[in-house]
Amino acid sequence: MKTVRAQQNDTVDLIAFRHFGDSTMVEAILEANPGLARLGIHLPHGTEINLPDRKVTPSRGVNLWD
Repeated sequence: MKTVRAQQNDTVDLIAFRHFGDSTMVEAILEANPGLARLGIHLPHGTEINLPDRKVTPSRGVNLWD
């Protein structure tokens, strides 16, 4: 788990996009940081946020010949 600090006008979505490249980790970030959602949409500057590790799930793919 990595810890980052919110910059001015950061949102959880923006932090997820900045560190993971998309916003799919928003729910995991909120779960790793109890009470973070109560701080509002724009997080206070300097708020410490724990970033959980991204779990990579292998894609099943499609096999047309099974």
